[in-house]
Amino acid sequence: MTEHAEGIDLRLAEAVSSEVYAQVRTRIFRQLLESFIFERVAPVESIQMREETLFILHGRDEGGLPVTYNCRGGRRLTFGRVRLNAAPVQRISREGKRDAVCLRRFLREVAAGAGADPAKLSSFAEELERTLLHDAIAQYERQREGHAMEGSYDELETMAMDGHPYHPSYKSRIGFSPEDQLAYGPEFGPLLRPVWIAVRLKDAAFGIAAGESFEALWRSELGAERLAEFEAPLAGRGLTLAEVALLPVHPWQWRNAVIPRMQEELREGRIIPLGPGGDLYRPQQSIRTLHNASRPAKPSVKLAMTLLNTSAYRHIEPYYAKVAPAISEWLQRTVDRDPYLRDDAEVVLLREFAGVGYEPKETREGGQGPNGGSMASEGMLACIWRDALGGHLRVDESGAPFHALSAYDPIAGRLFIAPWLAKHGAERWLRALFERCVLPVAHLALAHGIGLESHAQNMALIHRDGWPVRVALKDFHEDAMFYRPLLSADDAPDFEAIHPAFGEGAWFEQREAAPIRYLLLGALYGINLGELAMVLADHGVVREARFWQIAAETLSDHIERHPELRPRLALLDPFAETTRLEQLTKKRLFRAEPGTLMHEVANPLHAAMQEIRSAERQARNREDLG
Repeated sequence: MTEHAEGIDLRLAEAVSSEVYAQVRTRIFRQLLESFIFERVAPVESIQMREETLFILHGRDEGGLPVTYNCRGGRRLTFGRVRLNAAPVQRISREGKRDAVCLRRFLREVAAGAGADPAKLSSFAEELERTLLHDAIAQYERQREGHAMEGSYDELETMAMDGHPYHPSYKSRIGFSPEDQLAYGPEFGPLLRPVWIAVRLKDAAFGIAAGESFEALWRSELGAERLAEFEAPLAGRGLTLAEVALLPVHPWQWRNAVIPRMQEELREGRIIPLGPGGDLYRPQQSIRTLHNASRPAKPSVKLAMTLLNTSAYRHIEPYYAKVAPAISEWLQRTVDRDPYLRDDAEVVLLREFAGVGYEPKETREGGQGPNGGSMASEGMLACIWRDALGGHLRVDESGAPFHALSAYDPIAGRLFIAPWLAKHGAERWLRALFERCVLPVAHLALAHGIGLESHAQNMALIHRDGWPVRVALKDFHEDAMFYRPLLSADDAPDFEAIHPAFGEGAWFEQREAAPIRYLLLGALYGINLGELAMVLADHGVVREARFWQIAAETLSDHIERHPELRPRLALLDPFAETTRLEQLTKKRLFRAEPGTLMHEVANPLHAAMQEIRSAERQARNREDLG
């Protein structure tokens, strides 16, 4: 064993033995039970105490004897979310009362009895256990290094390391070893060079924005000298640059997926390794998206990885790589012809302007591919190039990822946004955030019938010394959706003409308007803003009711300023009494048809509007009496 390897092993052992490990385990248990209670994964007994609720989940141990898991907290105004206090979950059995320490045992004792699928239960248990290990390592290193959250947008992308605030397997990264976690986890700010490969054009799905060219892109990305060096291995295969598509591959993907699983493609020359690029990159929060650390103004690259993280594999199917530029161009056209989005909000779309995916000809034609059987290569090799935020910032502007807005900085001992709130005033700042960053997403839905999955990872705040100025939106190629009768112009891409895979099923186009509303209220208001609402309330900054009142006021005022939106509320009313949220944990444990595991929850915007209208009526009554 090398000295370097011994040092890594020691750091990992220290992390697992530290108090941080127990703190992370308590957090995972808390998020797991919050989701169990909120999503009704298993029956829950609720006992109202003086200031909080005692939640009791019943189960059976391996001997069939009763066991309960007890926790305390309450239901919140924010979509009825459940928030538990910081105390460890208690397991009560014949052995007595102890802190719950085994995530897998909890699932066996509670979820299995509720009818969870055994295979899915086992897989989810592994995701939770890996999350515990990976986050313990990250949080231990964070305390050891003592770096406070500060810096540029790209630096903050690596420092806001807490992961999904709701999903309990927020850092599973199935496929990473602990050493990989240190080498490639964004929390550690590693520098890496992607491996570049070439694939024949007939084996590639590719798309690029109008006015761009792949030759110019590769020359810009690699430089003339490195690009010339890559011509030698191509010539050895009797190929020129004009006959291939080039794309970068994450070094972990190259070693752990491509070489072991695509040996025949390499032997046959379908995949031609060219070598590392010259620039160094750092991973962002999604791990597979890398920003150029050598030349920050250059595009970010989103790379396919055979990695299970937050319960989803991070492949990029070739058809998504091909369609990405067309979706970005369509969204940009929509923004450009809307005076509010273009001139007032000045919305920034981080274009996905080019994409390449390895897609053997046999796959496109319904065959099995060069290896026969199922296509192991499907979605394993692809890249999408995305505009960097820095190129959109003005001299006096800075950027911050939206997930940082809800983050607590343990090194500084405060919320990340605490200095901004102190400088600008909490309610004044919050109103500006809604007006400058939230309304544009809502306007896209209401005015144009377009829904974006605007969770915190897909949004960036553009600010001046903390004051919200504009919003930057990104990651459109899989999750943008639309309802054609509400489109302001019928110029959505012809998806089937771009790739035949889009010929079946709804894909981006929805058959009814409801999913657009669910996406708006679920992704943007439910998880993204919902977390901010609860964090601000928990730190005594702004009460939840006041948070949602400001959110409702700004949205209502926007609709008043744009009366053309009113007729659309019949289909897309954001103030509806209830909405549907996806049951993220239940989906990991039960087999069901896609899209069916959703539950109806109370909409806090509705309650806030009821209070606003009641206050307006009372004010009018007082005026009449006066």
